Amino acid sequence: MLLAVALAACGVSAAAPAASPTSSFKLQSEYVKLVQDVGPSVVLIETNAGLGSGIIFDAQGDIVTNNHVVAGSQSFLVVLSNGKQYQGSLLGSYAPDDLAVIRIQATGLHPATFANSSNLQVGDIVLAIGNPLGLQSTVSEGIVSAMRTAIPEGNGVTLPSAIQTTAAINPGNSGGALIDLNEQVVGIPTLAATDPQLGGGAAPGIGFAIPSNTITLIAKQLIASGSVTNSGRSALGAQVGNTGGSGALVTTVKAGGPAAMAGIKVGDVIKAIAGQPVTGAQAVADVLLTLKAGQEVPVNVVHPDGSTGTVTVTLSELQ
Repeated sequence: MLLAVALAACGVSAAAPAASPTSSFKLQSEYVKLVQDVGPSVVLIETNAGLGSGIIFDAQGDIVTNNHVVAGSQSFLVVLSNGKQYQGSLLGSYAPDDLAVIRIQATGLHPATFANSSNLQVGDIVLAIGNPLGLQSTVSEGIVSAMRTAIPEGNGVTLPSAIQTTAAINPGNSGGALIDLNEQVVGIPTLAATDPQLGGGAAPGIGFAIPSNTITLIAKQLIASGSVTNSGRSALGAQVGNTGGSGALVTTVKAGGPAAMAGIKVGDVIKAIAGQPVTGAQAVADVLLTLKAGQEVPVNVVHPDGSTGTVTVTLSELQ
């Protein structure tokens, strides 16, 4: 039966009209033009920790990239697509969204154009341009597979939203450009999914990019002041750790923050936020992504002496 189905499918495929050479060459020429036009906007970033990619954000030399590309480094060598090299300086970074901006002193740059990522649809064709494994100006092609929320990076960072794509993303692609057929940046490739069955290796065809709307929101603030005051994300005002699945242990409380104002203390275990059960630190991050700054929410806690209680927390803006 399975064989019959397969043969039937093959028969339908064989009967379908083949794409004309003219349309194929037209698509090919469009791809070539896309890469030629947008390629000069993508740079290679070398730090003492390794290599990554970046996108020229504006004509004054601001370059947006991933925070994990520049984190822990003091010097940055930026290499343009034409081979010219410049020393960069860090303007600011925002770890919760894994974004950072560095600046170079250069003229004649080619800033990218950023799209409205809310207009993306599953099935849209996208190209990833970056420097995987140090191979400068490498291009891979794919589609938008899905629009995801709450994607953990594995380094304590949870992206509030991400574009899932089949375009290949490898080490060094981070911070580069995911572009659409309108020659606009729709995202920054950030991480590839891993498959435990492959020994933790990259899962083929599953990569994630930070949407362009998030990039422009954060980058403009970093350029203006070096910090982020309008993240669009909520904060509890406390750091939490895991307890083996029985809640999130409060390890630090920010003085004057939401948790402190509500009476939450170090040693308390958070069991639920806004009615949503909490099993550990990742669950806290996931729940907070669904809530807004200024929102009042009940938080169920267990105190060190075993007593329980529910407090009302007015969430703040994550900075």
